[in-house]
Amino acid sequence: MTWKCNACLNSTVVRLISGGDKTTYRDEVQGLAKWCSGNNLTLNSSKAKELIIDFQQKGAVPTPLYINGDCVGRVPSFRFLGTHISEDLSWTTNTMAVVKKVQQRIYFLRILRKNNLQEKMLVSYYRSTIESVLTYCISTWYSSCSVAERRALQGVINTAQKIIGCPLPCLEDLFSSRCISRAANILKDTFHLGHHLFDLLPSGSGKQKYRLIF
Repeated sequence: MTWKCNACLNSTVVRLISGGDKTTYRDEVQGLAKWCSGNNLTLNSSKAKELIIDFQQKGAVPTPLYINGDCVGRVPSFRFLGTHISEDLSWTTNTMAVVKKVQQRIYFLRILRKNNLQEKMLVSYYRSTIESVLTYCISTWYSSCSVAERRALQGVINTAQKIIGCPLPCLEDLFSSRCISRAANILKDTFHLGHHLFDLLPSGSGKQKYRLIF
């Protein structure tokens, strides 16, 4: 269960509920409200949203959450750090938002092409304004996207290739490179929370190989 509010700073409370006991979660939210009150911060309850992720729920309607007497609105998805998270943990909403955003920028790529901008500059524009959006948090959501969603995302790259007139890295390759880069950074940081998930495998080639343990 996740709860989000807008105060002077955006705040998010995440709590795992086990055995149907929501007491700890509600206490956590009330604790945040009390902390804000004690530090001269005012919670805007009208902008606070609650997202429930529950695959075991069978028709039961959870008790509404209240902050300072105001009922917190419940939503099927919300935008967290630039990524849309849905209650069913699908990435359809996020994919649609990404595709819509990059399609708007494709228009400006066409304008630049019509004005005879050099290919090198077009690629630079594409990588900084389109590819950066397509790959934002890609290591988190891409592997769980449906075939149709991946096709829609790749379609944007295909369109950009035709406009620029040169081949561009496909989304699958971008995903792989981002995952490898992320894994390398985690391996370097012994204090990272995910560092212990990598297990060094024996290798006769002289190269270090790791296995990710789930």
